[in-house]
Amino acid sequence: MASPFYGSNDITEIAEDYLERIQELVDRKGYARVTDLAEALHIGRSTVSTMVRKLSQRGFINYERYRGFTLTESGRKIALQIKSRHETLTRFLRHLDLPEKIVATDVEGIEHHLSNQTLARLKQLSDYWQENPKACAQIFKQG
Repeated sequence: MASPFYGSNDITEIAEDYLERIQELVDRKGYARVTDLAEALHIGRSTVSTMVRKLSQRGFINYERYRGFTLTESGRKIALQIKSRHETLTRFLRHLDLPEKIVATDVEGIEHHLSNQTLARLKQLSDYWQENPKACAQIFKQG
């Protein structure tokens, strides 16, 4: 399913996940390798290698066979947008006082499926709850 969030890029959820993980590896090490990415995504190296070539052809990564790779400006832009979505959803779900495992699973399940408008509203609500923790606590008051 193509993501409705990045205009004409017509990028899939899987490709978004790859770009997000590549950016995380680049942030940590300065580059990413097929082996590192396969480990991070829990999939085979040949599958990763195929996707890396496709992402390179689409202009999202700088890739040379048998070397590390990095994101292009357009790949980095998408990865940072996904990271922001991920952080916003994580913060929002944590306000709901859910266990971390559920937060992580739910974020991964919905981060590609929310419109930018919905995400902006969730961010506003999360920001409000951050500034007004008593308001958030009132909602979930056990009684």
